[in-house]
Amino acid sequence: MHRTQIYMDESVIERLSQISRQKKTSISNLIRQAVEKAYGKKISKEERWKKLSAACGIWKDRDDLPPTDEYVRSLRKNTRMKRFGLE
Repeated sequence: MHRTQIYMDESVIERLSQISRQKKTSISNLIRQAVEKAYGKKISKEERWKKLSAACGIWKDRDDLPPTDEYVRSLRKNTRMKRFGLE
């Protein structure tokens, strides 16, 4: 683990102190969790592939969406019309 130092407003420190007491954890741990949540944790190619594979086809049985080609065509048509002021 790498040690670092940061500057924070007093109001942020007060809020972190309050939350750390409630959750019975350190401010450092709260900051680590927040950074990981905001920027993600580096994962291996295998893990990334597993997550992508798990998501593949999750909407395949939906019948409330128009066919993809129609949807894409409508987006393109609307963009072209707006670009030339033909709304």
